[in-house]
Amino acid sequence: MKLKYIQGILLLSITFNQINAQDPSHTNKDPLNLILDQYYKLNLKVFQADSTPEDVDNIFELFTNDFTYVHPQYGGVYTREDLYNGYIRNQNNGGYDGSVVDIKMENKIVGLNAIAVSKRFIKKEEDKIVEGEAQMALFEFKDGKIYRITEYW
Repeated sequence: MKLKYIQGILLLSITFNQINAQDPSHTNKDPLNLILDQYYKLNLKVFQADSTPEDVDNIFELFTNDFTYVHPQYGGVYTREDLYNGYIRNQNNGGYDGSVVDIKMENKIVGLNAIAVSKRFIKKEEDKIVEGEAQMALFEFKDGKIYRITEYW
């Protein structure tokens, strides 16, 4: 009788533990991943020849007002305004010509209000699809928006 009682308690304990366990596919990190995915999706749209200033505006909706872009290889720290003007200038100068056909994220490490990413641009070159070099970036988040992007390539 005692053995059945212990087995019953053990079974109930296992059942309650499984009910209370958090589904790992839904964590508090999901919103960060969604913002990151949206950022790359919107950038891919801007990189096309027919993109518009409104497409650029959609990217900037993801940023905080005090957003900064850091890229030591390309000159250092850019304010939100600097980066916006750069997007529009590239758009007006034909810099976005549709040669980037995809952005392949190879790895992501999600931390507290940050995501480190390894990605490659997939490009069309001479009628062939080629993968660019691996590039690393760190995205920092504040109040549900991207606060800073630091590129390490």
